[in-house]
Amino acid sequence: MKLLVTGGAGYVGSVTSRLLLDAGHEVVVLDSLRTGFREAVAPDATFVEADIADAGRVLTRAAGFDAVLHFAGLIAAGESMARPELYWHENVVKSLALLDAVRAAQVPRVIFSSTAAVYGNPVEIPISETAAKAPTSTYGSTKLAFDLALTSETFAHRLAAVSLRYFNVAGAYIAGGHEIGERHDPETHLIPITLQVAAGKRDKLQLFGDDYPTGDGTCVRDYIHVEDLARAHLLALEAATPGAHKIYNLGNGNGFSNRQVVEAAREVTGAAIPVEIAPRRDGDPATLVASSDRACAELGWVPRKNTLQAMIGDAWTFYRKHVA
Repeated sequence: MKLLVTGGAGYVGSVTSRLLLDAGHEVVVLDSLRTGFREAVAPDATFVEADIADAGRVLTRAAGFDAVLHFAGLIAAGESMARPELYWHENVVKSLALLDAVRAAQVPRVIFSSTAAVYGNPVEIPISETAAKAPTSTYGSTKLAFDLALTSETFAHRLAAVSLRYFNVAGAYIAGGHEIGERHDPETHLIPITLQVAAGKRDKLQLFGDDYPTGDGTCVRDYIHVEDLARAHLLALEAATPGAHKIYNLGNGNGFSNRQVVEAAREVTGAAIPVEIAPRRDGDPATLVASSDRACAELGWVPRKNTLQAMIGDAWTFYRKHVA
């Protein structure tokens, strides 16, 4: 298929682009490079430096695209609460402009990079796709808004849409001479920050709260290897059905506490990784764990690299060679 990947210079988009190319697809990456990295774009993909609001320049009927995989957007929940207008504009207004271009070009499929943040503080664990949607951040609200837009589009225009709701993504793609990983500036994710401490770039790691109702008092989160996540997008392309909006949660189905992440990072890196316990952050749920039963049953998706050691090991390999 001929595929447009928005945000293909970012973390998940660049790994997915690599797997799409290796599967024999033609990939065009559209990215403004506002938060992405040009060197992360696969050399055998066609690169267009542009904003998703201008996707209509690329998405034309004559171009003959078979699908759009939409990764572009802003992702920092904390920033979204301080600058909500920015997130509504970037994640909703511009995404709707992309959807207009999809409709005009008669592109039949859209795969959307959504988020578990749409669920907010869950009532039941593990979290299924039928759980109540009650985002606690503007970021989560903007992702849910576009999910709802996709549902309307599939009903009115027979679009084939799939939303993949990620939990915590980690690791790097290290295979076939390719090394693609995570680098955000500023960094807000636990595993990359832990690796910064291991590399001596930070003095210590802060863990926010140690009095949660969990096994060791720290928050529990569901981590998924970026390679496993990228594979799910290829399966979603095959599963997309005209007139249907399919939604899948993607995670390990097993939670790891913050302290378990630190211990695994110490094991992988051999570094001491000093830890300081800081006060809880507002809005942090004690436990977030996904039920991926639907994705396993309907997509045939199974996470293969589901240990912290595998995720942190690949992330550490990438970090030492390309970030540190």
